[in-house]
Amino acid sequence: MRESGILLPVFSLPSPNGIGCFSREAYQWVDFLEKAGQHYWQILPLGPTSFGDSPYQSFSTYAGNPYFIDLETLVKEKLLTRAQVRAADMGDDERYIDYGKLYRQRMPLLKKAYRKSQKTPDPDFTAFWTKNAWWLDDYALFMAVKDVFGGASWDQWAEDIRCRWDNAIWYYKETYKEEVGFYAWLQYIFAKQWRALKDYANEKGVKIIGDLPIYVAYDSADVWAHPELFQLRDDRTPAAVAGCPPDGFSADGQLWGNPLYRWEHHRNTGYVWWIGRIEQCFQMYDVVRIDHFRGFDEYYSIPAGDRTAVNGHWEKGPGMELFRAIENRLGKKEIIAEDLGYMTDSVRRMVKESGYPNMKVLEFAFDARDSSGSNDYLPHNYDTNCVAYTGTHDNETILGWLSSITKAEKKAIRVYLNRPDATDRELAQELVRTAVSCVARLAVIPIQDYLGLDNTARINFPSSLGDNWRWRMKKEDLIKGLEKEIRRLCRLYGRV
Repeated sequence: MRESGILLPVFSLPSPNGIGCFSREAYQWVDFLEKAGQHYWQILPLGPTSFGDSPYQSFSTYAGNPYFIDLETLVKEKLLTRAQVRAADMGDDERYIDYGKLYRQRMPLLKKAYRKSQKTPDPDFTAFWTKNAWWLDDYALFMAVKDVFGGASWDQWAEDIRCRWDNAIWYYKETYKEEVGFYAWLQYIFAKQWRALKDYANEKGVKIIGDLPIYVAYDSADVWAHPELFQLRDDRTPAAVAGCPPDGFSADGQLWGNPLYRWEHHRNTGYVWWIGRIEQCFQMYDVVRIDHFRGFDEYYSIPAGDRTAVNGHWEKGPGMELFRAIENRLGKKEIIAEDLGYMTDSVRRMVKESGYPNMKVLEFAFDARDSSGSNDYLPHNYDTNCVAYTGTHDNETILGWLSSITKAEKKAIRVYLNRPDATDRELAQELVRTAVSCVARLAVIPIQDYLGLDNTARINFPSSLGDNWRWRMKKEDLIKGLEKEIRRLCRLYGRV
């Protein structure tokens, strides 16, 4: 069955309180997807973000971002007043998120709601905490202790709690009981609101494609609570970190800084941590896109302390052994393999053996230096078991990309599409049509490309800080009749 979907991060939804969240506007977005004949809503990771606001650098691989909690729902539940919400300055720019204002204003509001909620016992909260204690105990304590130390990374904490001595764990749990409870309650509210939204989407025939980063952040509850899973020194600092080697886009490569996995330990434990992580993902999403899939075949290891990725080297990952263990325990799951970047024959074999659909991005397809037509990203080279995109959250919008490429590359596009005199805007529309019309079983288009927006609507500029993860869609962007146009296009190519 041929299907289609739209890529839009939760934070990019319209809402009255500074950031897209699980608000009325999210439900309206699901209604739009249904009317547009879409079967999938692809989002980015939902975890709580740290410095830089990247959803790929989270304080926990299991927790949800409290920024996504809908404050209006808390008003309806009488945990906040409308006056309290209106008095909080969370930014008045409908187009771009002000994370600084969110940090200063939203958490105090949520603490007020928590304190009021505790006046009446909630057995559902108790049951949620009990069910999720296997990760929630560590996360809630981690966040409470982080506040005690002024937000410092856990490797800067006092030795007793940094190293998780039993007496220190007991002391901080007892001394900061209310703070620990607050962070656990946030996860309960997040999960309740997300479940309601996901159920609504599923009832409308829309599945959620979630996003699983391959790595976790060093400053996370995961690394603090389970150092044995990662390549750390005796003092619990990283021995090596993740990144990408130098290439045509970056002479120094990319230094991500995430700790690498101690794969021998994971293998010896039957990959139990990974199985639990994947299982948790499928409780939140219908389909999971695994980021940087090639890192399971080989991963790039950079000596800790290096300022660039130049001195890194490749090491072997677990390969298919990990995914066989996951399938043996959880059964066959709907997974998308993000296999973008430098590909080797062994990576191609792993993707093929897994059976997971991989990703094809049109922005990677047109290289004026190669006229042989052999580029894997050219649509005539696709097979059905893939997901076609115009671009991803890391790319320029299709219109912005067309304005930045060389004349030779643009000529190659015009020749391929047989549109010699087309304007950039017309080419952008034609590329969207090309992605939807191709043989891929699933086509996912970023909403910016349906809206015909330029790079002011870009989500992320890799290897940069400052303007990432901020763009938001306005209500008026979804002009009247757009859903009918999208539905008509997708029906034309058998996706409705």
